[in-house]
Amino acid sequence: MEELLPDASFLYFCLAIGFRMNYSNRQTIALIALRIALGWHFLYEGLTKIFQPGWTSSTYLMDSKGFLSGFYTWIASHPSVLSAADFLNEWGLTLIGLSLILGLLTRISTIAGMLLLLFYYFSHPAWIGFEYIFPSEGAYFIVNKNIIEIFALLVICSFPTDKILGVERLIKRRKGITGG
Repeated sequence: MEELLPDASFLYFCLAIGFRMNYSNRQTIALIALRIALGWHFLYEGLTKIFQPGWTSSTYLMDSKGFLSGFYTWIASHPSVLSAADFLNEWGLTLIGLSLILGLLTRISTIAGMLLLLFYYFSHPAWIGFEYIFPSEGAYFIVNKNIIEIFALLVICSFPTDKILGVERLIKRRKGITGG
């Protein structure tokens, strides 16, 4: 894996930034609030799917448009693959949300969240001429809520607030590692 990091500059940046940041109080509060708000959104989306009897992503996937629509309809048309996708979606959202709220493994969860949101975006891209069964919350062209959340997760990945307030800080402190 280490051989891949220098070539994956985005991932390398997220993993290498470490403790070098000094934030003002306002910046710290804003970044932590953003992390927790994103976490709540992911957690709530996951829990509503887990606790809704019979929830499945089938209709959403069958409504896919764009260059990957064949892939998404293939998932929906194979019950075992759909079951796995539903499970990963429910629990991925839930665990990403918990991770962000708690400030635990935040970089991993931000990257996982960005990937999950990219899957959502490419299933239902905000491109001209695409109409979907489920109405969107607004009028979008290219940039929709998934893209905005991807960039918000990128901010959280780039500024490690879990080292300031979160379980990661407690773990580091318990091990005797201090940032600075």
